[in-house]
Amino acid sequence: MDYKEFTPFIVAWNYSMILGTIVMVAAGIIIYLVYKIRLSAISDYHRKYDFINTKEIKTYKLVFYCFGVATMLAINLYGKDEMKEVELWFYTRLFMSIAGGTLVAYVSYLVLEYYYPSKLDKKLKRYRYAPRINPKTGNKMRLLSEEEEDVHLEEGMQAEEGVFSVDYDVWIDEKTGDVKIEKYPGRLQALRCNTCGFYTMRIVKEEITRQPTATEPGELVKHYQCNYCKSVRATAFNISTKQADDYKREKFKFKRNKDVDLVKVEIHTVSGEKKHFEFQNMEEAQRFLSEYDTAR
Repeated sequence: MDYKEFTPFIVAWNYSMILGTIVMVAAGIIIYLVYKIRLSAISDYHRKYDFINTKEIKTYKLVFYCFGVATMLAINLYGKDEMKEVELWFYTRLFMSIAGGTLVAYVSYLVLEYYYPSKLDKKLKRYRYAPRINPKTGNKMRLLSEEEEDVHLEEGMQAEEGVFSVDYDVWIDEKTGDVKIEKYPGRLQALRCNTCGFYTMRIVKEEITRQPTATEPGELVKHYQCNYCKSVRATAFNISTKQADDYKREKFKFKRNKDVDLVKVEIHTVSGEKKHFEFQNMEEAQRFLSEYDTAR
């Protein structure tokens, strides 16, 4: 094709769109491959779990963002052989490309943010509960139950599990007595206590020390207490607007049933978010709900 009929800007624009599309598709593929290579290089199941838990969704979002930009650039090539100068169709196509790229990126974000975590959870469980091998002897190790593992955990570790901020798995080689303790994120968030160092600092009380007005922000003081060493601290936060009282939620109560092997809890928040949790018994689930009710 004779490009002498095209304005220099249009020629440069088309070349940049072609080059940009190739670069962004290649970038997305490279990011994906690098992630997979790094993952395959990790042999330890616990380290693999941590890597997937912290990196996978972020990496996949970045990959699809690259593909979204590539889509936007590719749409800008539609009808390139007919458009020889900047005209109305140029701006129309530009708008369509931005909409198309945004749609790809946004749909990918929604899938990875709300649908994929349930799939990821199944993958993480496979690594978390895969049989462990004692590196010293080659013997297969056994995962201890919640009741059995406490004897191998420090009091601070038990306190972290008590507030559901950290979860510990204890594997034991029953032939040699060797123990391996693995640390996993808990179901609820807790702050790190500056005194004992464990993640057992939870909110015990909130009070408004200054009401907000139309011109001045208010002040909310959150009081924290460590569930292990009982250290306390308080932090002040600004209140920019007046908030309505929280909805009063009905307390859940379970009947004791010794035949129950697993309790699944699904929590629906006022924002529409759904969260799923699993527990080994009803007492643990009920204790979790009492903690969850006060978690902010």
